[in-house]
Order: sequence, then C-alpha cells, then structure tokens
Amino acid sequence: MKNKRITWDISQGMYVLTTVGAGCCVDAVSQISAGEEPLIAVAVMKQNYTNEVLHQQNRFAISVLGLDVDPEIIRTFGFHSMRDYDKFAHAKTELVEGLPILPDALGYMILEKVDTIENETHTLFIGKMVEGDKFKAVEPMTYGYYQKHKEELMQIKTVAGKTLWVCDVCGYVYEGEELPADFTCPICHVGPEHFHRK
Repeated sequence: MKNKRITWDISQGMYVLTTVGAGCCVDAVSQISAGEEPLIAVAVMKQNYTNEVLHQQNRFAISVLGLDVDPEIIRTFGFHSMRDYDKFAHAKTELVEGLPILPDALGYMILEKVDTIENETHTLFIGKMVEGDKFKAVEPMTYGYYQKHKEELMQIKTVAGKTLWVCDVCGYVYEGEELPADFTCPICHVGPEHFHRK
C-alpha cells in the first residue's frame, strides 16, 4: 500500500465513548438512520479494553469533543487502558441515565446497543439513540485536525533525569531509560521502531 494515511482525510470526528467500567477515544462514529431514535454506529478496536466491556453492556454513551477540549481528556481516554488505569478518576464526568458523560464536551448521546458487526480488527457497535443533549456551540474536533495538531495537543512534559519514549502513531508514552527491543505499544500495537526518545 503506497500510503494508508489517506484515511486520515476521511471526515471523522473525535469522541469519547463510555460505558459502565470503561471508556476510550474513538473517531469512527456515524449516524446511519434518521427518525426519533436514530441509529449511530461506532467502531472500536478489538484489542481495546472498552471493546471487551462493551460486549457485556447494553448501553453506551458518546461525548462529542470540540476544538476547545482540554488535551488531558484525549490523553486520559486515548493513551491509557482501563485494565491498569482508572480513567474516570482522572476526568470530570457526570452520570446521565447511569452512564458517564463528559460535561466539557459539545454534547452527548446515550445509546442502546441493537447490533454488533465483527471484522478483523474492530467491532462495529450499533446503538439506538435514546437521549442526547448539546451543551455549547463550538466547532467539533475532526480526526484530521487532531492528526495535524497532535504534536501541540499532546505536548509531553519531561521531568529532569527521566527518559520518555513517545509513540509517533498514537502518542502513548513509555517511561524508561531504554525501550525493550520487543516492546509493543499497548494502545495501537506498533513496534519500537515507531517510538522516539524525549
């Protein structure tokens, strides 16, 4: 393939998907029907802990991120796994119909899961929107904007005497003097050749 980064030009947004006990950043969200309770589809990477939890849940929420989002939200929900990091302890959330949403987002959707479709790398969760609200009129953040401004949005603050290795695909940060030769990013699963030292 000559350059699969052409997919970065597909018009997608930046969202935080949450359910009871899990949450992550997602970009592949689409409205696939209209009406009083429209259907919304969201793709979640199979290796993501949120995917595992969402298979056991019947409802989930999607918070829509705007250009004014605190980058810490993206770091918290995008660069950590709930397997070993309590994202909800590090982010301001509110419960709506028993699901955590981000009050600093543009708004949210509460969805009842109606179907799933599996492919090699992702699960497509399809939900019926049963509640939603818009908090503010700010331009939504697109995936293209995120990719273009990722460096400034995800600025890493180093501590004197500590070495950090940053994944150039997703921004995950590994702390340690040396990166193990067989290291795999726990977020996007690329190898050590995609990490640079800070």
